[in-house]
Amino acid sequence: MEQLIKSGLGWRIGWNPNAPEFKGLIGTEDWAIELTEAELNDFCRLLAQLADTMKQLADELMAEEKIACEAESDLLWLEVEGHPQAYSLRLILNTGRGVEGKWDSSAVPELLQAAGMLKVF
Repeated sequence: MEQLIKSGLGWRIGWNPNAPEFKGLIGTEDWAIELTEAELNDFCRLLAQLADTMKQLADELMAEEKIACEAESDLLWLEVEGHPQAYSLRLILNTGRGVEGKWDSSAVPELLQAAGMLKVF
């Protein structure tokens, strides 16, 4: 498998299985951070988990209600905030590199889809 970078308006995600340490990449047009394979795996897993949670909460909330949900591993912390059908995403790495990032709600659906298929190719 070769290096793969997927991108869209407000997001990008990448995978390089041949990289020695930092095999993953996430970011926007303005910033990017390389991730270890374990960090990228946790990012994709927790993002999918939060998206499922937001879907489940859609019927529980009134149309004007916003919500924030968090998910965390030993490696990173994610938070989604907004309406179940449109929410932003925040990231903080817990691995000592002092990284924080954010994606606007318009970028999250495509990022979510790309993260779910990143290692399929």
